[in-house]
Amino acid sequence: MMMSSSQRHAYGYGDALYWDARYLADGSASFDWYQRYSALRPFVRKYVPVSARVLMVGCGNAVLSEDMVKDGYIDIMNIDISSIVIDMMRTKYVHIPQLRYMQMDVRDMSFFDDESFDCVFDKGTLDSLMCGMDAQLSASQMLEEVNRLLRPGGIYMLITYGDPSVRIPHLNQPGCNWKIILYIIPRPGFQSPGGDSRPRSIMEPVPLTESGQLPAGFVLEDPDSHYIYVCKKMH
Repeated sequence: MMMSSSQRHAYGYGDALYWDARYLADGSASFDWYQRYSALRPFVRKYVPVSARVLMVGCGNAVLSEDMVKDGYIDIMNIDISSIVIDMMRTKYVHIPQLRYMQMDVRDMSFFDDESFDCVFDKGTLDSLMCGMDAQLSASQMLEEVNRLLRPGGIYMLITYGDPSVRIPHLNQPGCNWKIILYIIPRPGFQSPGGDSRPRSIMEPVPLTESGQLPAGFVLEDPDSHYIYVCKKMH
């Protein structure tokens, strides 16, 4: 029996029941949170070689992984807390050996060995946990696991609506040692009102202060921008 929307809202974003109900309601439709691959491609190609072993956390029913394979990536493991969407995606992509799918909770990825991935890609999954029950603990558990799974020098690419004041403290939790480069991109379809004679290139990293915050007086071109944290795991 399908859950009503009010029943779905009774569960948190970190709860498999919420996502199972959502994906059953969505059917076979695909949905990419925040940005499509076409917008993210310059960043992905800059930091992630096509030969990299990639882990896509919270893959959902997005076509991001499919688009990456079309662009030459050869090894993408996709995980999601929802067994419903994993079954859907496994069936959809049965003919694409570069894509594999497993049901898994990002807070416990003990199935995978330490340092077994070159890149962990996260588009909205940390954000989802931050909106759920026990947000602080869930975020800490997820980031601890991401750090464990990355080889030294590996990249955690986080696409989020969270600005540095609310994301850097989590990224810099004890046990994690990242070199962080920040990019900011406007939401899809954003039209600049104009007036800036030298618009900033989206491929120009945004400087951060010593404490990991945006510089005083920094103004977002789009107030609803998305933030891309390129986090390199240091030794």
